Amino acid sequence: MSDRSPAPGGLALVEDLVNTIDLETGADSLDTPEGRGRFGVTEDDLPGVRELRESLRAVLLAHAGHPPHRTVTPLGELLAAAPLVVTVDPADGTAALAPARDGSLTGKVAAAVAEALVAGTWARLKACEAADCHWAYYDRSPAGRGRWCSMRVCGARAKMRRYRAKGAEPGQGGLSRVSPR
Repeated sequence: MSDRSPAPGGLALVEDLVNTIDLETGADSLDTPEGRGRFGVTEDDLPGVRELRESLRAVLLAHAGHPPHRTVTPLGELLAAAPLVVTVDPADGTAALAPARDGSLTGKVAAAVAEALVAGTWARLKACEAADCHWAYYDRSPAGRGRWCSMRVCGARAKMRRYRAKGAEPGQGGLSRVSPR
């Protein structure tokens, strides 16, 4: 749904995972073999993957200053089950955090979160405040106060709702109510 560019580094994985479901339509790309293949998960993995996705969404809502959309397992508990190791490239000496168990989606997410913490970008990954959206997006605004995944869709809808609500109240300067004669 977002018209924004993808999140930087490993946060793109987190953004992609959170955005596997369209809350407005209920369409979940994890229901398809292609959707699961993007993340290297099987149908048997789905309960855990969906739990991880919704825990991530709750944290991204918190980054945007909103309460969780529902009760979820705390993200820290899920990531604690995904140990990381420090890897060092022998060619140039660069170090990175990597999942201790290859192929673990939770481990990859944990590594992405750790990378983003070090880079100072973790808090910029947010969830849209629109209740029927909650799409993940990377907030590139200078002040870090973005509210919607898309100004053209969710932002415009929210602004129109506020405008209409203002017009419904007499003397509030919105839409005027004229009685027909």
